[in-house]
Amino acid sequence: MPDLSAVVKAYDIRGVVGEQLDADVVRALGAAFARLVGGPSVVIGHDMRDSSPELSAAFAEGVTGQGVDVVSIGLASTDMLYFASGRLQLPGAMFTASHNPAKYNGIKLCRAGAAPVGQDSGLAEIRGWAEQGVPAHEGRTGIVSERDMLAEYAAYLRELVDLSGIRPLKVVVDAGNGMGGHTVPSVFAGLPIELVPMYFELDGTFPNHEANPLDPANLVDLQAKVREVGADAGLAFDGDADRCFVVDADGEPVSPSAVTALVATRELAKEPGATIIHNLITSRAVPEIVEEHGGKPVRTRVGHSFIKEQMAETGAIFGGEHSAHYYFRDFWRADTGMLAALHVLAALGEQDRPLAELTSVFSRYAASGEINSTVADQAASTEAVRAEFGAREGVTFDELDGLTVDLGDGRWFNLRASNTEPLLRLNVEAPDEQAVAALRDEVLAIVRG
Repeated sequence: MPDLSAVVKAYDIRGVVGEQLDADVVRALGAAFARLVGGPSVVIGHDMRDSSPELSAAFAEGVTGQGVDVVSIGLASTDMLYFASGRLQLPGAMFTASHNPAKYNGIKLCRAGAAPVGQDSGLAEIRGWAEQGVPAHEGRTGIVSERDMLAEYAAYLRELVDLSGIRPLKVVVDAGNGMGGHTVPSVFAGLPIELVPMYFELDGTFPNHEANPLDPANLVDLQAKVREVGADAGLAFDGDADRCFVVDADGEPVSPSAVTALVATRELAKEPGATIIHNLITSRAVPEIVEEHGGKPVRTRVGHSFIKEQMAETGAIFGGEHSAHYYFRDFWRADTGMLAALHVLAALGEQDRPLAELTSVFSRYAASGEINSTVADQAASTEAVRAEFGAREGVTFDELDGLTVDLGDGRWFNLRASNTEPLLRLNVEAPDEQAVAALRDEVLAIVRG
């Protein structure tokens, strides 16, 4: 088995199909995962990418070859797989490369109850066993059964957020030809929502635009449609539909930090004094608002395995990331953009103001959004930034995740190497747009040489 260091990332497995990931590699990973979790069964789901059925079947062969049974839920969003893992109390494997281009695929793994499997919680062992070759199992071969869990998933989400009494809303949803096209109709069924669907046809080649709403270019169609039909809001899901981005009636994006703060206040209203997790790239407004509402904010690294671990340790009720991942204690501490979207729609429908007015109180600072730079040497570029800003008075550094530079006057930025791509990611926040632009350009000039 080849060296798998290029595909086993910090909190998932991801690579180019046919070059880094093929049936043999995935079969070995399945056997290693079965060895890690022991059994008696593993639940497996997959997205709409062309390679997903074949790769998930090969993984199932690896699992059953170790005497562990497989429950296949077929086409699923990542949060639907987490739901299955939680509801069935089984370890799980989701085949998806999320927002990556069509040539990629990957695996997100969890233990029973959607507990994370990251580099420090099982992935390193899985890689080692897969590379060395898992010994053949002596005994019965596991069996594969099928179970459709879409209706149960949708019903559970509707139990967690009551939208039955909201005013009627018109909502445009851009599924980006990803798994939102599979899950949204079931989740929205019976709600007082007029659904305007965009790109609901499942197509792993992403013919309309990349399924990555974090890139503003991929929101253009949604923004135009919201304005065209006079919708109350627009939602955009990524390829595996675990992330959700929101736009208001004017087509303007609502920042994930504002969504985090909005949902946090709703959760704190149910459980005063609870802990709320936010990663270090969310707006400084998030911990401020959490404290103002009597909650306890806890700052953590970027990435779902780190967030989930912190939620388990602190008993947090909710967590949010700048990338539009939202985590709920009542959803087995797993991330579900769909549940966050329901919270936003419930908050909107419970009162008469437009979404822009409703969310304005949660947006206190200007931000750049995430800006990616491809560089030859991520570490060298980061050190160049450190050297430039380190000589300035009042500047402090934080290395919880990447390099966070605080200029002490309300301006700060984080520079972080991607865990899944050869990129440096920059996020800047400041009191106003002009200050954001100036700091952004200064940092990018150093990073990009």
